Amino acid sequence: MNNSEIQIRFPQPGNWQEFTLTAVYQDEEGYNRIDRYTQDEIPADHAPAMQAVVASLVGMGEDWQAVQVWARLGKDVLTLAEDGAYTMIDAVSLTVEAVNPQGGRRVFTSRDYPEFVITDPAAVEFFRFFTTSNL
Repeated sequence: MNNSEIQIRFPQPGNWQEFTLTAVYQDEEGYNRIDRYTQDEIPADHAPAMQAVVASLVGMGEDWQAVQVWARLGKDVLTLAEDGAYTMIDAVSLTVEAVNPQGGRRVFTSRDYPEFVITDPAAVEFFRFFTTSNL
């Protein structure tokens, strides 16, 4: 069971350079941890993975702008191997709360935008980096 998640809040919808990242996970002793980071505290080697998240949000178009994103790690993506067999691979799945100029609010998932499932190994490592206790 995976009970970890990353929450990313954008205080100014459409401004992807300013955000707060909150990691919620269980440490080695079984306690729930909540760690918060600003955009300036993201290690440089993890910046490309954050850019992949932003790139998938930009694809939403101008009508909807993300205000909050939930990222979860799962094995819900299948890939077809050369021999015809399917293999489960790790992927980060996004759920996005967005607003529009008329004040509407809506939640989007990978059913709405398939690019909300990110299979890049850097995104998986990004998720694990922030949801693993460093005790």
